[in-house]
Amino acid sequence: MAPGSASSPSPSFPALRPWAAVGAMAAAAAAGPSPGSGPGDSPEGPEGEAPERRRKAHGMLKLYYGLSEGEAAGRPAGPDPLDPTDLNGAHFDPEVYLDKLRRECPLAQLMDSETDMVRQIRALDSDMQTLVYENYNKFISATDTIRKMKNDFRKMEDEMDRLATNMAVITDFSARISATLQDRHERITKLAGGHRQVGPAVGLSWGSGANVTLRPPGVHALLRKLQFLFELPSRLTKCVELGAYGQAVRYQGRAQAVLQQYQHLPSFRAIQDDCQVITARLAQQLRQRFREGGSGAPEQAECVELLLALGEPAEELCEEFLAHARGRLEEELRSLEAELGPSPPAPDVLEFTDHGGSGFVGGLCQVAAAYQELFAAQGPAGAERLAAFARELGSRYFALVERRLAQEQGGGDNSLLVRALDRFHRRLRAPGALLAAAGLAEAATEIVERVARERLGHHLQGLRAAFLGCLTDVRQALAAPRVAGKEGPGLAELLANVASSILSHIKASLAAVHLFTAKEVSFSNKPYFRGEFCSQGVREGLIVGFIRSMCQTAQSFCDSPGEKGGATPPALLLLLSRLCLDYETATISYILTLTDEQFLVQDQFPVTPVSTLCAEARETARRLLTHYVKVQGLVISQMLRKSVETRDWLSTLEPRNVRAVMKRVVEDTTAIDVQVGLLYEEGVRKAQSSDSSKRTFSVYSSSRQQGRYAPSYTPSAPMDTNLLSNIQKLFSERIDVFSPVEFNKVSVLTGIIKISLKTLLECVRLRTFGRFGLQQVQVDCHFLQLYLWRFVADEELVHLLLDEVVASAALRCPDPVPMEPSVVEVICERG
Repeated sequence: MAPGSASSPSPSFPALRPWAAVGAMAAAAAAGPSPGSGPGDSPEGPEGEAPERRRKAHGMLKLYYGLSEGEAAGRPAGPDPLDPTDLNGAHFDPEVYLDKLRRECPLAQLMDSETDMVRQIRALDSDMQTLVYENYNKFISATDTIRKMKNDFRKMEDEMDRLATNMAVITDFSARISATLQDRHERITKLAGGHRQVGPAVGLSWGSGANVTLRPPGVHALLRKLQFLFELPSRLTKCVELGAYGQAVRYQGRAQAVLQQYQHLPSFRAIQDDCQVITARLAQQLRQRFREGGSGAPEQAECVELLLALGEPAEELCEEFLAHARGRLEEELRSLEAELGPSPPAPDVLEFTDHGGSGFVGGLCQVAAAYQELFAAQGPAGAERLAAFARELGSRYFALVERRLAQEQGGGDNSLLVRALDRFHRRLRAPGALLAAAGLAEAATEIVERVARERLGHHLQGLRAAFLGCLTDVRQALAAPRVAGKEGPGLAELLANVASSILSHIKASLAAVHLFTAKEVSFSNKPYFRGEFCSQGVREGLIVGFIRSMCQTAQSFCDSPGEKGGATPPALLLLLSRLCLDYETATISYILTLTDEQFLVQDQFPVTPVSTLCAEARETARRLLTHYVKVQGLVISQMLRKSVETRDWLSTLEPRNVRAVMKRVVEDTTAIDVQVGLLYEEGVRKAQSSDSSKRTFSVYSSSRQQGRYAPSYTPSAPMDTNLLSNIQKLFSERIDVFSPVEFNKVSVLTGIIKISLKTLLECVRLRTFGRFGLQQVQVDCHFLQLYLWRFVADEELVHLLLDEVVASAALRCPDPVPMEPSVVEVICERG
């Protein structure tokens, strides 16, 4: 069998289970050697005692390693502890386990189980032997140690008994010595500091209470104090030579009361005179050091404190202290002013405020704290003097800060400026608390508020400039195709670019000014930034102000004088009208909602309602669209007017074609229709008749108009013809040429065509026509009727106006012979 198996005994140890061997050794080490055991006896002893001893050893090992019943057996806590087939259980029955394996497992599994069990037994046996080998020496050492401890404790008891005897002897000797020296101890105590009075009225009192009666000290303490008094002049001289002025003043203060009280004694009088001479020289040196002003505020305050302790006049020291402080602070102000000079480049605003805060404001805080500590006895007059001092220098510092802040005009980023204002405001909180009467904190808050208002105005100007820049870009984009002869961006694309650019600039401005209300900024909790800045500054001043400025700028294009709408492109008017209409429908509400959410606008401040701004934007869009109609109508009207005024209608030839100007009118009207259709919806039209594109005017077919153009027309008939025409006008529908324009393509085109045809009618009324001139007007009007009816809301409008044009031409014709409708149609179709 293998050496590691359970049945083969170890060559050096008895044939025991490993755990039993360990337990036996532990028990043997704890109990010591048994009386009847020898070196060669078996650890198990009789067969009846072996299982009981083995269980005890097993239990000791469990306690030693901290294992529970189940853990010591190597099994989980889950299975039933009473299961006889549990290999690791306390109630394991091998016969039952073997019967179960033979019943349930095949031969191959039985062999595998046997192999696995042999492997586990060998591994466990090997581990246990290793554990025994490793702990064998420890068990032996423990046994030896316990034996030695028993012998050592016996010796220790004997030594403790001897120590107790010696301590008793020492105590007895100490008591006898104390009794022997008791009388001498009392005498020494009296000399060193006893309560019996030594000498008549020689009790020196120290401190400020010179007249306070105290128990006289002992002889030793009295001699020490007298020695200090006699050595005082030399000590003062040495301190003055070494520059230890504070120590010298403390020495003088300690002895001054005693010397003053006993100055009638010659010895004390001489000491006092020497000390006064030395003190005068000390005061002179302190004043010289103080007047030089080369040291900082703490050293100056120390000099003043020492001079006050020496009894110098406080009023004079107060004036000199403020004068020296003024010199140092003015030097800091000159340094700041030099940074703002024209020659060197000014530092950034954050660096400037840091310099001023650490230099001037820090120095002012030190001066104020030192002044209040040194001259607290001055009362309200001293406090007012300090407040006036701080107010004067603070106003100069604020002026320099405002000059530097005024230079921060460019750029839309406020992060550096807000950080600088935050540090500026934080720095002035300390002097503001020390010098409440000077009003420094309030002045700093006013500067911050003023800068915030200026930045709002700067951002408003930036938004206006951005809007004007967008309009300039639109102008260039509209003019570029005509110059280069290529297709440019469409109006819809230009409108989207302008709207997105303006909105992005608005959001950027809101983000920039929102830094003033950030929680980490020290002044954001001020009432101005929590209320008025948000509602009146940002919402009303910046956003509402820009929207109204944009509307005013857009409306200014409607007031441009001159023909053809001045220098404003009609497409720009159309784009602006659509932009304002989009602002009225959605953008204004979105921008104001965004502003209210970011800045938590409060209700106690009056604000402009959204509906009011929307109404202003809609009115602006209406005015722009109306002006666009007038401008485009004027452009077409100018062509028609010149075509009528520059032609000789009496001597014109018989018409063979449509005049080119009429074709140009149709082309321009079609281009306007396409242009307006890019930004506005179609609109509502009245139902069109089936022959709208083929019909001729009623003036050609009615018996009334046939009679008007009949050869029987004589010069004596005009009165009757005019009368009939006027009667017809009374019963015809009145046409309002400048009626309000709706926000759709049909309404815009209708307005333009009405203005154009009304201009043509008025121009015709001012001319005299020959027969062929009348026929040419007849052909031109029929051509216009063929195309213009598509663009208007009601085709009858075009028919009525063109009827008026032909009728007016007939009234101005001496020989009104109309052309046959079929011929007119042929000419127009051919043209």
